[in-house]
Amino acid sequence: MTTAERLTDTLYGLGWATVKRLPEPAAVRLGRGIADLAWKQRGKGVRRLEANYARVVPGAGPERLAELSRAGMRSYLRYWMESFRLPAWSAERVRSGFSAKDLHHLTDGLASGRGVILALPHLANWDLAGAWVTTALETPFTTVAERLKPETLYDRFVAYREGLGMEVLPHSGGSAFGTLARRLRDGGLVCLVADRDLSSSGVEVDFFGDRARMPAGPALLAQQTGALLLPVTLWYDDSPVMKGQVHAPVEVPVSGTRAEKTSVMTQAVADAFASGIADHPEDWHMLQRLWLADLDPAKGPA
Repeated sequence: MTTAERLTDTLYGLGWATVKRLPEPAAVRLGRGIADLAWKQRGKGVRRLEANYARVVPGAGPERLAELSRAGMRSYLRYWMESFRLPAWSAERVRSGFSAKDLHHLTDGLASGRGVILALPHLANWDLAGAWVTTALETPFTTVAERLKPETLYDRFVAYREGLGMEVLPHSGGSAFGTLARRLRDGGLVCLVADRDLSSSGVEVDFFGDRARMPAGPALLAQQTGALLLPVTLWYDDSPVMKGQVHAPVEVPVSGTRAEKTSVMTQAVADAFASGIADHPEDWHMLQRLWLADLDPAKGPA
């Protein structure tokens, strides 16, 4: 383990050990203070966040983009403060911490026994939404986590999410897809963060007027297992309660090759994500390059 990796692991460990003991108002103030400091320093992540917002909010000038990136960093740190504190939240606090529109898409899908895939972007706090599902709906689910460096940090995240009632599979290794398919065939629930492709097999989609690549997994799992595919978007407002929207099911096209069906379905997921992000851009925590033109300028429009 390098010195940088050791420092990262130590800082996350301190977060989980210390922040969860703070009174909630103190945690809120701490998160906002860290966010504002990071925003003022305008590091690489803040600049990338601002560049991504420029695509999401066309025509926004420098002043508007600065406002958005500041709000975005505050939202991002709210996510971290909540996540550090979630293991200490009571079941009642979790149940009262989230409210979703059109939840019937999810509950009806689970009641049907066909299995359900929830696909989410990096909006607001997906860990809180997951904890709400395991607590309020009393429904366990399976998810996938990116392998982080150092391994001890990855182990912390796995232990944290398992403590919230999730089954966590590693993204790498090749066995995750088969396990997810078995859970779905058994009528289970799978939740996947699906707005950034971490593989070489992503599907190109149109996203805010330019090409990006998103994971094929949700669409492929729906085709292979017959499970319901539901996009979900999340956002914060001025209350302590996070809000969410369960979008209408993404249907499997009746004709076409598997690749063609996957392309159509992934585009539908991307469109649902775009609607939620456009409504609440400051809650989209995308501090990495996403669009193909940003990843490789040669692939951008002429």
